[in-house]
Amino acid sequence: MEELPVPHNIKISNITCDSFKISWEMDSKSKDRITHYFIDLNKKENKNSNKFKHKDVPTKLVAKAVPLPMTVRGHWFLSPRTEYTVAVQTASKQVDGDYVVSEWSEIIEFCTADYSKVHLTQLLEKAEVISGRMLKFSVFYRNQHKEYFDYIREHHGNAMQPSVKDNSGSHGSPISGKLEGIFFSCSTEFNTGKPPQDSPYGRYRFEIAAEKLFNPNTNLYFGDFYCMYTAYHYVILVIAPVGSPGDEFCKLRLPQLNSKDNKFLTCAEEDGVLVYHHAQDVILEVIYTDPVDLSLGTVAEITGHQLMSLSTANAKKDPSCKTCNISVGR
Repeated sequence: MEELPVPHNIKISNITCDSFKISWEMDSKSKDRITHYFIDLNKKENKNSNKFKHKDVPTKLVAKAVPLPMTVRGHWFLSPRTEYTVAVQTASKQVDGDYVVSEWSEIIEFCTADYSKVHLTQLLEKAEVISGRMLKFSVFYRNQHKEYFDYIREHHGNAMQPSVKDNSGSHGSPISGKLEGIFFSCSTEFNTGKPPQDSPYGRYRFEIAAEKLFNPNTNLYFGDFYCMYTAYHYVILVIAPVGSPGDEFCKLRLPQLNSKDNKFLTCAEEDGVLVYHHAQDVILEVIYTDPVDLSLGTVAEITGHQLMSLSTANAKKDPSCKTCNISVGR
């Protein structure tokens, strides 16, 4: 009996955060004997963990021979933004239930995509459930060490510059490692209506009137929803001046919010004055995508403590939390 054709020239296409299409070429010889495909998929860092000693050892996926390209979705729990290796062999099921198989193809590498707007909208809807009532606020603020503000004055002409967002939050977030911006907070203490005196990010605080960053000339986007093995949750929002590079980046990738009416952060005119509210039951991390001059606000030392345990720098999202995870990758 002639050997089954070995797949070659493998192509991966239509990659999303949890699916892909795969196709390959085969010699026509013995092609009509193929009844199944065996597909071996591994995370790239573990590509040596699933070596087959014999070519007839069952692989991770046995699929009926369907016209190519073949869509792979739901067969594995694929994670977004993750590198994988894939190899294929053809198989012929015998009358006794055993398989005759070809040699393995070459190994191909690919990377799954970020969350799409559809997935982010699912996260957005989950965040809305726990956002709580809205509290009034009037300033955005940013805590850093004294050396940071000295450096801004000396080397950047007094203007805080956007930097690339770290990898904290959801693994599939399209803003991690890509969007440039400046982090601000706006949370207030329930009893005073003012920013808390404690901070995980430094003893010096830049405060700026809310209308200087968030107004009718800016767009608001939902960026992420996550927790760090804690009871409280974080929501990342992006404020981008209309038509700016940050605005163009977000428009393609993130759900846009109505600035006047949403569950997280609002700017609405009342009696000719802009009035601001933030959600009480989530911690908002606001990214502003343009430079901000220190002259637009004030820098002063806080009287409270520096609570390093609350820092979210490169924080990993809890993958088991039912509140802030969706049914695709983490």
